[in-house]
Amino acid sequence: MANTILLEIVTPDRKVLSEDVEYVGAPGALGEFGVLPNHIPFLSALGIGNLYYKIGGKTFYVFVAGGFAEVSGTKMTVLAEVAELASEIDIDRARKARERAEQRSAKAKENVDWARNQAALRRAVARMSCRESGSRSGTC
Repeated sequence: MANTILLEIVTPDRKVLSEDVEYVGAPGALGEFGVLPNHIPFLSALGIGNLYYKIGGKTFYVFVAGGFAEVSGTKMTVLAEVAELASEIDIDRARKARERAEQRSAKAKENVDWARNQAALRRAVARMSCRESGSRSGTC
């Protein structure tokens, strides 16, 4: 396809996705960025959040946490520490993880690794958002 870019999402465990897409929006470490076909070469660290892509006017979601995205020519490769399609996300597990992180945050005077706890909270909230976005768009 002439007006598409090959999006490949890979984790240490598996290839999550390999699709020709029209657009990709991703959570960069310094903010969200977008990629269209024929984008200039680009490399970015990824943050925690929802990557989304469009095919035929439909939007699809993937939760990502950490890693890198590289755009070169007609391909975008995402090497993520964690990546889950919206349809794979266990919403109950994500809610429980959010509750645990919130409870740890409430214990201000106890020994809490704040950076680790905040990352866990961001991952849980982003997973829930990804799953809910995918459900609303009918792409799960």
